[in-house]
Amino acid sequence: MPELSTSHLVLIPSYNPGPKVFETVTQALLYWGPVWVVIDGSEDGTDVGLSAMALEHPQLSIIQLDCNHGKGAAVLIGLARAREAGYSYVLCMDSDGQHPAHLIPRFMRASQDHPGAMILGIPVFDSHAPRARVYGRRLSNLFVNIETLGRCINDSLFGFRIYPIEALYRIMRKHRSMRGFDFDPEAAVRLCWEGVPAVNIEAPVRYFKTGEGGVSHFHYGRDNLLLTRMHLRLVFGLLLRLPRLLRRRRMTEKTRP
Repeated sequence: MPELSTSHLVLIPSYNPGPKVFETVTQALLYWGPVWVVIDGSEDGTDVGLSAMALEHPQLSIIQLDCNHGKGAAVLIGLARAREAGYSYVLCMDSDGQHPAHLIPRFMRASQDHPGAMILGIPVFDSHAPRARVYGRRLSNLFVNIETLGRCINDSLFGFRIYPIEALYRIMRKHRSMRGFDFDPEAAVRLCWEGVPAVNIEAPVRYFKTGEGGVSHFHYGRDNLLLTRMHLRLVFGLLLRLPRLLRRRRMTEKTRP
């Protein structure tokens, strides 16, 4: 039986994910409730199937968007609805089957043990992981270590995470960025700047080939340019916040046993 919660929910943004989304949602429902799916303007017919699933599963809710807004924008809409419904935390996971649904309870327990923290997955890649993606995230992680003064974000891009709703909602409402592929790294950095602690947990990730039902919306040129602009923006933001962040770091070091 899945664990049911009134404080933590699973949030799955979904855009043209292909049939893997049904397996993803089914697996999530085996381990947790509630599960919310934000259908971000999908045109591949999965919206119909997901709506049918929701009629059979009381712990599954569907948020249907008329057009594609981007991953971060879909998450923000889910955050707003979850906030209104009284939830405190969301576990975000991708809809394409890459993320380990069986680890949902472990991540949720970590969140309960560390209230106010963000719980960040550290990807453990299998042999199918594209080398360009693996090496590219190493560069992104290097920038994030600089932007946070090395404050415990072990992976900047892995989307299997738990966020405190109120803190993330406030940050996203304040900034116009974080609406697309730049959501995951920028959200973690800005939460870190606000003093939200991070707990990092290893989690396997699998990249499916096209023949296995894998669907990717990552565009190397467009999305790498988006990430480059994001890191430049965050480095500039670090410089503006550097005195405050250094003071906080010194205070933290003084309180350590």
